Amino acid sequence: MRRNALILLTLLLHVGAALAGTGKIIKVLPHFLDEKGMHALSPSLFERDSYQRFLRQHPSKISALQYDVQWKARSAAQELDLIIEIRSEKNQTATPFVHADKVKPRGFWSRWTGMRIDKATYSELGRIIAWRVTLWDGAEMLAEQKSFLW
Repeated sequence: MRRNALILLTLLLHVGAALAGTGKIIKVLPHFLDEKGMHALSPSLFERDSYQRFLRQHPSKISALQYDVQWKARSAAQELDLIIEIRSEKNQTATPFVHADKVKPRGFWSRWTGMRIDKATYSELGRIIAWRVTLWDGAEMLAEQKSFLW
């Protein structure tokens, strides 16, 4: 009986150690925001897509660009770094625009983090060509998701 309990405990410790520094970026949704900071007029997905098309057609009504990132991580660290890198038509240098946020892991549950780029920065960048979102635990990259053209 003790032997089985010891084997089970050892197995659980190995599984816990293997999962200690894992992370995943589940979804990245880029949204234009209007003057009120809204990306849709109602909670409907159809309405959101329609309003996003309206904002693309009327750039003067755009107040900011926000990347909503759904992620989850299991880490011993208290804070992780969520970083977005953007390549745009006006910034075609080898180094992309970088925006970073500190985030806190929540165990098994995923979290949404809105990474907002203000109007002045968005105007400097111009049309977005590609993006990449990464989740870092210190110097270790836990997860990455990137657009098709990255």
